Amino acid sequence: MTPSRTSHLLAATGLGLLVLLAGCASDRSANVYNPNQAMNESRVRTGVVESIRPVKIQADSELGKIMGAIIGGVAAGSNIGKGSGAIISGTIGAAVGGAAGNAIGKEANSKEGLEIVLQMDSGEVISIVQEADVALSPGQKVRVITQGRVSRVVPR
Repeated sequence: MTPSRTSHLLAATGLGLLVLLAGCASDRSANVYNPNQAMNESRVRTGVVESIRPVKIQADSELGKIMGAIIGGVAAGSNIGKGSGAIISGTIGAAVGGAAGNAIGKEANSKEGLEIVLQMDSGEVISIVQEADVALSPGQKVRVITQGRVSRVVPR
């Protein structure tokens, strides 16, 4: 394979990796329900926002590691050395590619979030982390909607 063809193949594979990673991003929005959550009964409690702290919601990217390792291994192995040199460079390329793919995947799966500490009307103090897509402020009255292990904070 020519170096030019290899670089085109790697660029196309990298673009495909980014598209796949974007599709894997987990959704922790108070406004989005997956199909399994629709039409199920939820428990609703009321409370007041005590404090809010910005956080980053970030997932590890197994797919990014795998794709990065493949791309790095192929790129280095086919472009550097012959015989055992290609094996060694391919192994190093796979390790570096895996680390880079994981970093790219983490960024693709990263979202801005809020850690919301709530004083519930029952007296209990709880904390919920969700995407930063609902406007909330300290002192605001809210509802906590819980279904199974998923809870959302929404304005009252």
